Amino acid sequence: MPPETALAAPPAAPEGARTRGRARAARRRSRLVQSVRVLVLVAVLGLWEWFARAGVIDPFNFSMPSKIWSQIWTWTTEGTAQGSLAEQIWYTLYEALLGWLAGVFGGVVLGIALGRVRFLADVLGPYIKVLNALPRIVLAPIFLIWFGLGPASKVASAVVLVFFPVFFNAFQGAREVDRRLVDGARILGASNRQVTYRVVIPSATSWIFTSLHVSFGFALIGAIVGEYIGATKGLGLLVSASQGSFNAAGVYAAMVILAVVALLAEGLLTFLERRLFRWKPAEPGDGR
Repeated sequence: MPPETALAAPPAAPEGARTRGRARAARRRSRLVQSVRVLVLVAVLGLWEWFARAGVIDPFNFSMPSKIWSQIWTWTTEGTAQGSLAEQIWYTLYEALLGWLAGVFGGVVLGIALGRVRFLADVLGPYIKVLNALPRIVLAPIFLIWFGLGPASKVASAVVLVFFPVFFNAFQGAREVDRRLVDGARILGASNRQVTYRVVIPSATSWIFTSLHVSFGFALIGAIVGEYIGATKGLGLLVSASQGSFNAAGVYAAMVILAVVALLAEGLLTFLERRLFRWKPAEPGDGR
């Protein structure tokens, strides 16, 4: 055998085989992560139930998973004092969605505008910083006085919580646009409006979507806080009523339902983001 042949490196694996190997590794990692998540949840719930039944913690104050599940089942089959459970969930979700949409729209429009027009940023910047420094949760009682017990006061609470994270992300996204893209568009004869719609907004979309995941949770918080202070329906009212009757299981049950709603919304946003940004390369360990 010639020395050149003996020292030759083995042939590289085909690109398709490497791709399939990475995909299998990503699927294995995803299954492992899901399994560990389930085990952690089962362990926490099991320890909580055991501690409550053994008297390590007071079940009157801390309740236990079995009682929480029983409360959810009772609400599902028999309804609540304010109506069916589905009606309470929809009422809160309706308020959160309206507040989220209004806050996202206002945050994106104003963020892009101030990011593109420095004069507006210089004029309005100090006012936005002052408003952002206010503890926005305490505005809920003011909105209740202004708009009453109806959904308008909860929508307003959700708007003020959603607006600022979306605004700052949109503003930063507009400022971080590659100047070479803007200059290239201007060389090709694009107007300011065309640069904004064709270059700035698409470039800032990933920044905006990053804020959407957090902002919907803020919208739910705004709706729940508003309902807790004063409402005729909603999950926040269930929390308030359960607390007033010293029903810890009811408080936790409402929190569990709210967490499920938030997780479903997060999953929907993640799905939409992946569909819209299919052109982006997958990160290491991403199962896409």
